[in-house]
Formats: sequence, structure tokens, C-alpha cells
Amino acid sequence: MSEALKGGAAALVLAATAACGAPEAAKPEAEVAGQIELPEITVTDAELEGNPFRADWTGAYGVPPFAQITDAHYMPAAKKGILEMRAEIDAIVNNPEEPTFENTILALETSGQSLDKVMRVFGNITNTDTNDALNALEGELYPMLTREQDAVTFNPKLFARIQAIYDQRDRLGLDEQEARLLELTHRNFVRSGAGLSPEVQAEVGQINAQLSALTTEYGQNLLNATNAFKLEITDPARLGGLTEDFKNALKVDGQDKWEVGLSRSFFEGFMSSAEDRELRSQLFDGYRTVASSGEYDNSPVALKIAQLRAKRAELMGYKSHAHYVLEQRMAHTPEAALEFLGKVLEPGLSRAAEEQADMEKIAGHEILGHDWWFYSEKVRADKYAFDENQLRPYFELSATFDGAFEVASRLFNISIEEVAVDGWNPVVKAYDLKDTETGEHLGLFMVDMYARDSKRGGAWMSTYRSSSEIDGETVRPIITNNMNLVTPADGQPTLLSPTEVETLFHEFGHGLHGLLTQIRYPSFSGVYGGPDYVEFPAQVLEHWWSQPQVLAMYARHHETGEVIPQDLINKMNNASTFNQGFKTTEYIAASLIDLHWHMLSSEEANAITDSREFEKSVLAQYNIPEIIEPRYRSTYFSHIFAGGYSAGYYSYLWAEILDADGFDAFKQSGDIFNPEVAAKLKQWVFESGGLRETDELYRNFRGSDPGIEPLLRNRGFAEPSPAEG
Repeated sequence: MSEALKGGAAALVLAATAACGAPEAAKPEAEVAGQIELPEITVTDAELEGNPFRADWTGAYGVPPFAQITDAHYMPAAKKGILEMRAEIDAIVNNPEEPTFENTILALETSGQSLDKVMRVFGNITNTDTNDALNALEGELYPMLTREQDAVTFNPKLFARIQAIYDQRDRLGLDEQEARLLELTHRNFVRSGAGLSPEVQAEVGQINAQLSALTTEYGQNLLNATNAFKLEITDPARLGGLTEDFKNALKVDGQDKWEVGLSRSFFEGFMSSAEDRELRSQLFDGYRTVASSGEYDNSPVALKIAQLRAKRAELMGYKSHAHYVLEQRMAHTPEAALEFLGKVLEPGLSRAAEEQADMEKIAGHEILGHDWWFYSEKVRADKYAFDENQLRPYFELSATFDGAFEVASRLFNISIEEVAVDGWNPVVKAYDLKDTETGEHLGLFMVDMYARDSKRGGAWMSTYRSSSEIDGETVRPIITNNMNLVTPADGQPTLLSPTEVETLFHEFGHGLHGLLTQIRYPSFSGVYGGPDYVEFPAQVLEHWWSQPQVLAMYARHHETGEVIPQDLINKMNNASTFNQGFKTTEYIAASLIDLHWHMLSSEEANAITDSREFEKSVLAQYNIPEIIEPRYRSTYFSHIFAGGYSAGYYSYLWAEILDADGFDAFKQSGDIFNPEVAAKLKQWVFESGGLRETDELYRNFRGSDPGIEPLLRNRGFAEPSPAEG
């Protein structure tokens, strides 16, 4: 079935913790489905005349012909794809032969491919180069897809065939991947409510339709509100503290003024450096109140989404949406997730109080929320004689990619070569990944690094084409990485902060997870698993960027070619746990808001009338100080209200247990490129997709379950181990 309908892992857009990105906005929810009567859809040959989606893409690597695709092509191609998928499902259901793996499970897996072809491009383009016409199409297409998904999931004859095959699974002689496809297909139908009564299915279907519309509205509100905010500065004297490069990036062409928007790269850069306290306060308020009032107010939208999810979970037989979601995650229950967060929050709050005291000592006055970034940099300079801006000249974008590629090549025996491929935007670059030993093409990696108004915020990985190998046809993936870097002035290099370098490695980790897969079936190839596992391959790769021997590979001064000095590396490493109290607390605060929204019963959710008051009550329970703003408030928390991380934002920290423990395997071996450890990581994590349950995949790599101690050490909340000391 079309990945666009299944909400499959390959379609998942993943956010970088460090970059505060947001997962894919405004996509149909695929967690449950409801049976509804399908309306008639018509599309004529004339409407499809010359439509690029109806042709074979014979260009390099099978990349979509972006230059030929117009906004008008999406709807007729999607309609035709839906009609073809309906015919494919009907053929499965009405097959007079007894149900078999081939005529039911495999046929279902391969259905909807023409629809998937359209929606992969549409979903990616609306994230990177949207416009008013595409925004309007989102409001039409995604509810339509949700309805089609409901019809497939709640087709009783289809589920009867799936159930019949599942009941005899031990006698079918299936190989491991075939057995896993059967298992996951059956599981997904059951968890989507295929066994519910028709009356309940119909009610769930109505909720799905409403949620599809609301999540689309939420994402569009956030994009519009973000683009509407501009902090305008007309007096150059108020730009004190900003570097010349940063000032140039803020300068409005042809005008004597500078503008700061809400892109996280701009926000953190300005808040950390700008000496004008009033301007910092204005930008801070703009960020934390975005989409909270006026035309683009997301407050009632978020509340309605939470209410509908709570109701749907109860119809599905669960205590709450969080209990439904986490049943298949590594935490298993929201209570376990909360317990875990509490273990890290306690030392985080203690450290944050120390950090605040250090800042107020330097400031000479009480600091407020909009002061934290600015004075934390003063403390960093005072305690460690270290300013992150000292590092930027050594982290030029292309050279940093070279470093990431070299790490991947040494770990996984792959080659990565830039190739000439026309992308969706002129700034896009493409790279061919091959197996070093065999020369086999593994996938195409495309990157889009710069911020623009048509692009949603954050950093993410996504997919234009999934990997598969069915009926002897090998299809390798097309994977993308996206960031929102500040575009430099003409002729100037793109220089990265350490946080941006870490984010680049993070997203490349997601990209490798999609590119290296050796799974035949798109349903569980590549990036598979809940967020608490799927962030592991990305976060584990973050550990390499700052290792001295890796820095020596790529961190060279963009003007002189000088390798980054060892004393600067030492200062950076000494300051590596700096400000972790703040970072830990702001992150966990957002995670708590997420979990508590989604642990509500429908009765509790319906009793809430003010989303901001609900947030404040949650934070008060955990003694989160007002000076530390949650990383996301409900009105701009697109991870959970317009993406795939509802009840799962805690997952970045949970995955940190895995990545800290996983990198320990390399450190304990004495070689961060240890070939035996790397081979296990490649086989059981980067190649295996969803071949087995995620905790089993991790144990196959590591040999045991992870502990929390490496995470606490990495954040500076525990003493180093003897080997590190």
C-alpha cells in the first residue's frame, strides 16, 4: 500500500535535537483509521495530458523532473493514483483464490505506487518550497488520503484475508523478511482498528478526517505566523555584539535596515550575541508567542487535536493517546517515560540553578529568560576562555560534509561522490553512495542547507524514493537532508557553529539509516521504528564530529588552511557540558508538556479551555523555573501537533541512552573506527530497518541492554568513568 497512506517509516521526517527542528508538518495521521464510504473520483485523459507523474522518470538516478512539475500537476495525478490503488485493492479482495502471501500481503505491499510517486514529491516540496497554491492543496489532498486509508484499513474482506494468512504463518515456509512483512502488516491493521465494530470504525474515521484537517491547519498557521514576524532594526548602533557576517545576513537588500526572523539559527545567533537587551526581549517574546494569537492562533487548534486524539484512543480501547502510541515504543508506557525524564530532570534543575547564579554574578543583576543565551556566553568565556565564534572559521560547510563523509566511509566501507543532478532548488547538491568493495550503487543523497521563507524551520531527513527489492527488481533510495542555515553574503563562505556541525552529522546519520538499508520491503526498510529508537542512528553519529582525529580530517581554517589548533579543541571539549542544565531543562519541559497533553482522557481533555494555562500547570508540577522557557510551547510544537512525534518528544533523550552507550563500545575498544564494532553497527542498525524489534536490534549490535550512566556522564551530571578520567 502507498507509503503516503501507511505513514510508513520511509516517509518520516526527522528532526535534529540540536537544531530544534520540527518533523514533517500537515501529513495524514496513520495511527488508526476509520471505515467510510468512498466518494466517486473522476479524472480525464485531458487533465493528465503531459503530466510528469504519469511518465517514467528516466533521468539520472530516477530523480523527479522537478523543472517539469507544476502546482497544477499534483491533484489530477493524485486522483489517478487513488483510482489505480482502489482497483489494486479490489483485485486483492475479490481474488477467488485462497489468500496467500503473494496474492495478498505482497500485493498489498506493492499497491499504490503511482500515488506514492506523487505524494512523495508533494510532501517534500511543501516542506521546502511551498506557496499559497500548495498550501491550499494540502487542505484538499491530505483529508482525501486519510479517507482512502480508512477505507483500506477497515475493509473487512481484506482484513479477513490477512488474518487467514497470519493464522497459518508457521506453516508457510516464509523467510525472515517475508515473515516480518506479514507480522507487521497484521499488526498495523489490528492497531489501526480493523477488528472494531463498524459503528466504532465510522466514528474513528470521522475523527481521522478532522485530525487530518487540523494538523494541516496547525502546520500552515505556524509557517505563516513565523514568516509574518520580523524584528526590524534601523539604527546600526543597536547591532552591537553581532559579527559582520551575521549583520550582512540580516541586512535587507537595498534598504538601510536589518531584519531578524524566527529561524532557530537566526534566533540563537542573535540572542547569544546582541548587546541590546530590549531587542533581545522583543525577539524572545516573538519566538515564544508565535502562532498564539490573531489570524494564525494555534491555541484552539492544539487543544482540539488533543481532545480528538484522546477520544480516538478510548474508542480504540486505550486509556489515552500516549498509552496507545507508547505500547509499541521502547518505553512501552507513558509512566515509564515520565520516570525516565525525572531521573535526568533532577540533576538538570540543580545544574541550571548553578548556571543562573554564575550568570547573575557576571551580569550584576537578576537575569530574565531573554538574557540566558547572552550571559551564558559571557560565563563560557569567563570559565573556559572559550567563544564558539572562534570555531566558525574552521567549520566551512563543504569541508564539514567532507568530514562527515570520511567518517561514514571509514565506518561503513562506502564511497561518496558529488554528482550533477538537478534538484528542487538551485542550492541543492547531490551525492552518489557506493559500496567500496563491490562498487554497487547504494543510494542518492541530496542536501538542501539554506533557510528561505518558503521552507519550514528546523532540520530533517526525508525520502523521495524508498528502497525495495521485489520480483528481482532492485530499487535504491533517494534520501534528503535539510537544514536552515543563514545564507552568507555573495562570495562569502558558509561557516558553521559547533551546534550546526553537530546537526549536520545528526541528519547525515538519519540519511545513512535510509541509504544503507538491505531490506526488501518498503514497509520496514530504511528509517524504521518509533522516535525513541529511530533517533539513535542519527545521535550516535554526532559523537564523531568533535573527536580530535576526526577534526584533523576536516576542521581547517577556511582562509589559511590551518588545522584547528589543539588548544582550541581542548577548550571546546572542556566546555562540552557547559549550559547543560538549561538545555536539559528546556528540553524536558517540552517533553512533559507533550506527554501530559497526550495522557489526558477525553473527559479531562474536554475540560481544558486554555492551552497556555494547561502548560503552566504541567510545568509547575515539576518545578520548572519560569526563567527557562520550554523549547516548544503548544502553539509552535509542530513535532507533536503537525508531525509524527505526539507522545514521543521525550524520544530524543531516550535515544541518548542508546547513542551514549553505543559510542562507548567504540571508546572501550580503543578505536573510534574499530572495524568489528562498526560492522555490527552497520549490520544491525543501519542496514536492518525494522527486521526485528528495536530492542533486539540494539542488543544484537551491543550485546546487552544500555544503561543510563553514559548519558548522565555525557551531560556532565555524573563523574567520568575510570577509562575517561
